[in-house]
Amino acid sequence: MEEKLHAGGSRNISNHSLGDLSSFLPPDSTKAARIAIAVIYSIICALGVVGNALVLFLLGSRRRGKMSSMMFFVLNLAATDFQFVLTLPFWAVDMALDFSWPFGKLMCKLVSSVSAMNMYASVFFLTAMSVARYCSVVSSLKAKEGSASRCHAKLASAVIWVSTAIATLPHAVFSTTHAVSGDELCLVKFPELEDIDPQVLLGLYQTQKVLLGFVIPLAIILASYILLLRFLSRMKMSRSHPRRRSRVTKFVTVMVLTFFLCWLPNQALTAWGIFIKFNLVPFTEAFYAAQAYVFPITVCLAHANSCLNPVLYCLVRREFQAALKGLLHKVTPSFSRRAGQAPPPAEPGAPSSAPGEGAASAPGLHP
Repeated sequence: MEEKLHAGGSRNISNHSLGDLSSFLPPDSTKAARIAIAVIYSIICALGVVGNALVLFLLGSRRRGKMSSMMFFVLNLAATDFQFVLTLPFWAVDMALDFSWPFGKLMCKLVSSVSAMNMYASVFFLTAMSVARYCSVVSSLKAKEGSASRCHAKLASAVIWVSTAIATLPHAVFSTTHAVSGDELCLVKFPELEDIDPQVLLGLYQTQKVLLGFVIPLAIILASYILLLRFLSRMKMSRSHPRRRSRVTKFVTVMVLTFFLCWLPNQALTAWGIFIKFNLVPFTEAFYAAQAYVFPITVCLAHANSCLNPVLYCLVRREFQAALKGLLHKVTPSFSRRAGQAPPPAEPGAPSSAPGEGAASAPGLHP
């Protein structure tokens, strides 16, 4: 049983070969679609490299002692997303060559494993950040965040990386190159066992992806943000600072909807494949067409969410805006002169605290 790899995702070949099924699609449209998807991968790669590198630079320029638990998760998220976007050029070439892998077996195993690892790590760190946001707001009324919270963040990060490595084992063990209809493909090839149907192995593997990569993280994210909004609604501060609470509510809503909408198409197609593996629905031309040319687009959408997460989480925060302005002052003299002529007005009543640290009034409440 073979499963075609693509950018950390999976494409089902079932018991049919790509050569047998290629007649399902109009030949004139396939090349244009493949080139378009390869271009999308390239754009995501360029934007992801720039965005995540900028976040890593801004975080790296700060002192470790002033990095909150939230910022420590952001650092790990930016690092894993940066690693992932570096694999996209390989998948862009694979797509442009009609899924023919030209880089050899070792690179197939390495690139596919890194892609899968970062898929899980991005979702896991996004989930951890949701929990950390809730905990930081609740604990802010008792004491300022200290070294204990940062130690917990480091421990949680270590657990996340270990869990990610375990979830990636199928790619690391079974990914290889295999000749299909004269083309060398990079795929996950499960062994043929006497007592276990390979369809069941593939179905269980994809079930793991849906549960660990979407259903469970989404449930935790929703629970964290619901508890956060419930907590804010009960705080006296929510009545004295309605604009701040409204800002947090909108930010939370955007984060949950972005995660859900970006990952839903990819996971829905994967669930469709699971139903086929367990013989709940038949293998059809529509399924092959969706897996061959819609699935790569859903992968782009899903990982675009992960690559843009650092921008959404970090660059909209006031301390990161200040750090970015400081960077522009150094590298762009003209910007520095304009900024000096028109300094930004301070927000009335804004609490003053070290960047990334919790303030006694309301740390972490504003994105």
